[in-house]
Amino acid sequence: MATLVFDCIDARAERYAVTPTLAFTVRIAETTGAQVHAIALRCQLRIEPQRRRYADAEAERLGDLFGTPDRWADTLKPMQWATVQVMVPGFTGATDVELPVPCTYDLEVASARYFHALDDGTVALLMLYSGTAFLATDAGYTVEPVPWRAESTYRLPVAVWREMVDRDFPNAGWIRCSRETLDALARVKHRLALPTWDATIEALLAEAAMPDG
Repeated sequence: MATLVFDCIDARAERYAVTPTLAFTVRIAETTGAQVHAIALRCQLRIEPQRRRYADAEAERLGDLFGTPDRWADTLKPMQWATVQVMVPGFTGATDVELPVPCTYDLEVASARYFHALDDGTVALLMLYSGTAFLATDAGYTVEPVPWRAESTYRLPVAVWREMVDRDFPNAGWIRCSRETLDALARVKHRLALPTWDATIEALLAEAAMPDG
C-alpha cells in the first residue's frame, strides 16, 4: 500500500480568478516508492479559532460569533470553512498541487465574519484529506482510498485574506437585507436625494446618533 503524507506549504490570493479565491499549495509525498498515477483528492478546511490570541478590538467584533470572552472556553469551537476537490497528476516521490478555495465576503456567512473581525496575525487551519489514489504497478493499476487520518495544519496570514478581499471589494463590504429593508432604504435615498447607498446608511446612522430633542 502507498503511504501519502500531506503538508500545506503556502497560500496566496489568486489574481485571475472569476470570484475571490485563495490558492493553497499542498505538498504530497509518497514514502514507499510507489508510482502514483493520479489522486482524486478532497480536502475539508476547518478554522480553529481557539488556536490564536485576540486583541480587545477583535474580541469585541467576534462577540456576534462567540459571545463575550468569558464564554469562549465553551464557544470557541472549530468552524467548517470549505470542502474542495482537485485531481492530482501522477508522480513518484513528491509533488506540489494547487488547491483553489473559493471565498465569500458575505458577512452573513460565519467564516467571512470571522476573517473580517481580525486585524493581523494568522488564522489556524486544519486541512482534512480524503479521496482515491490510483497507483501504477507492473500488472496495471490498483486503487486505494486516501486514509481519513491524512491531515495537515496551516497558519494562513490575515494579510493574504485581506489582499484577496481588497482586490475584489476595495474598501467595501457586503451585508444582506430583506427586500422590505431595501425598499425602505430606497425611499430614504430618494427623499434625501443622496447619491449612494453608503451615504444613505451614513445619514440614518447620524440621525440615530443625535440626542433627543
